[in-house]
Amino acid sequence: MKIGKVIGSVWATRKAACLQGQTFLVVESCDGVVVAADQVGAGPGDKVLLATGTVASRYCMDAPVDAAVVAIVDQEGRHVSP
Repeated sequence: MKIGKVIGSVWATRKAACLQGQTFLVVESCDGVVVAADQVGAGPGDKVLLATGTVASRYCMDAPVDAAVVAIVDQEGRHVSP
């Protein structure tokens, strides 16, 4: 999984049947910019958790997606070993 920031939306008037009802967001992460299916109602400026690959497809009922927004991040922490 990856952390990214929502920077926009994608609007599609016509979609494949398996993508009906999906909302798509443009998310910027350390790997670049990706279009992700939104599963949690995220919006512009939100920091989000992205699932990618096969896992993303499973979150979207096996729709053909490469990335899915699966959480809105409230806080990030870093564990420092003593």
